[in-house]
Amino acid sequence: MNPETLIDAVSAVFMVIGALMSLAAAIGLLRFPDLMSRMHAATKPQVLGLFLLLAALGLQMRTWWVWPVLLVAWLFQLLTVPVSAHMVGRAGYRTKHLHPELLSSDELEAVVQKAAQQAATHGVDDD
Repeated sequence: MNPETLIDAVSAVFMVIGALMSLAAAIGLLRFPDLMSRMHAATKPQVLGLFLLLAALGLQMRTWWVWPVLLVAWLFQLLTVPVSAHMVGRAGYRTKHLHPELLSSDELEAVVQKAAQQAATHGVDDD
């Protein structure tokens, strides 16, 4: 087995697994019942799926200069996905777009209640 065949085989495995991870994220977005579950489906497998697809692309290009570009793309995704998911989750929580019976624990409820009480005592409108 020559190195070219091995690189092609590894690249093919990365592409298939990465595509399946991205497909799992898409199916989770459609099938999961509430916002929190959908956020989990959108972030967890998508980052790994993108990493595998970018690695497959880098292996197929067979040039060194493409790796820094792919690394920057993956790092940008890795840094922005959790932050955006956190912000969407907090906004969804505050606007009651979740199913509280599906939560195993609600650690944010006490913080939101305290902020609402402080807003009520200081006369601030909580919109």
